[in-house]
Amino acid sequence: MLTAFARAFKTPDLRKKLLFTLGIIVVYRVGTHIPIPGVDYQNVQTCIDVAKGGSQGLFGLVNMFSGGALLQITIFALGIMPYITASIILQLLTVVIPRLEALKKEGQAGTAKITQYTRYLTVALAILQGTGLVATARSGALFSGCQVASEIVPDQSIFVTITMVITMTAGTAVVMWLGELITDRGIGNGMSILMFISIAATFPSALWAIKTQGDLAGGWIEFGTVIAVGLVMVALVVFVEQAQRRIPVQYAKRMIGRRSYGGTSTYIPLKVNQAGIIPVIFASSLLYIPALIAQFSGGNSGWKTWIEQNLTKGDHPIYIATYFTLIVFFAFFYVAISFNPEEVADNMKKYGGFIPGIRAGRPTAEYLSYVLNRITWPGSLYLGLIALVPTMALVGFNANQNFPFGGTSILIIVGVGLETVKQIESQLQQRNYEGFLR
Repeated sequence: MLTAFARAFKTPDLRKKLLFTLGIIVVYRVGTHIPIPGVDYQNVQTCIDVAKGGSQGLFGLVNMFSGGALLQITIFALGIMPYITASIILQLLTVVIPRLEALKKEGQAGTAKITQYTRYLTVALAILQGTGLVATARSGALFSGCQVASEIVPDQSIFVTITMVITMTAGTAVVMWLGELITDRGIGNGMSILMFISIAATFPSALWAIKTQGDLAGGWIEFGTVIAVGLVMVALVVFVEQAQRRIPVQYAKRMIGRRSYGGTSTYIPLKVNQAGIIPVIFASSLLYIPALIAQFSGGNSGWKTWIEQNLTKGDHPIYIATYFTLIVFFAFFYVAISFNPEEVADNMKKYGGFIPGIRAGRPTAEYLSYVLNRITWPGSLYLGLIALVPTMALVGFNANQNFPFGGTSILIIVGVGLETVKQIESQLQQRNYEGFLR
């Protein structure tokens, strides 16, 4: 990986792209520390210091994706979470709405149209989430247990509230624009790189918090253990993310005029973790809904007490079992809607391809579905176990829910890192390709 970056810096045009990407990253990180108008910054810092080392509750996942900007209520407080949510919603709607499915099959023009719809939906979700964040900050529920939590927004007039929502929505639009700039003029994969930076930015403070809270040798033993566990997890995630089942495909020869086409052999790569990080995000978001309803509901009813006791504490057995079950379910659900064996089988049959030993058409689709279900089971169980790492850290190291080497963060960092390195290597190969004739 380091060799690829070193070679990229030696190439003039790639060096410009890398420096441009670094510049965008600096702008993004500066924006995560600029507070929005109407917020008492001193009270925010006081509440953050009070909540330091504890769970960040309902907003932990969004705070992680925003690089810690959410709890500081800055202009980039929402980060890229609205864009991620909009992208997932559009991807799910593509399977349901025929118009979107037709656009997806139109190639680049259809993809550009879907991207435009994603931008509009991102702005709408940013308005919705920004309104919810402002209402939560005004009520004092953003920092439970802080005495000045209700004084974070001193002026609660309608004008100030609308200004705060518009500022955060504009910040989300700017973040989306910065990600597209990296994609177009940088090294590519802009949104994923911003997500990578947001998560990596929280690592140093989280690791140092574990060191300061440790008791063995001044916390250095806990610190070293966490580093060792993190390295083992990274190696495990890299191994599983690269694992795939290659189904061989043979294309028959076809004579068109005097030329012969086909007769080649290839394969269909089916990854063990075909769903990626999406099931973890789905499960986390779904588990936040009952806790969010209980937090904003008044009274002390029985259902509210049960939710607060069983579905808000990460180390509770019911929470662990529910979280693990949801991840496994959403892994199968997302694979079912993102990979269509019948469509793959029809395309193979159209171009004269077949799997050796399997008849073309429906038998091929059934075989692909059978293999996909078999490899999705270990992939979903792997996702569930990786996602439970913060829970084990909560018990073993007394760490908070945003344990630095948590499953979600490691999966995103490793996935984005591998994809970025592949893109750089492919661009290097294009510029250094010698061809057949030397």
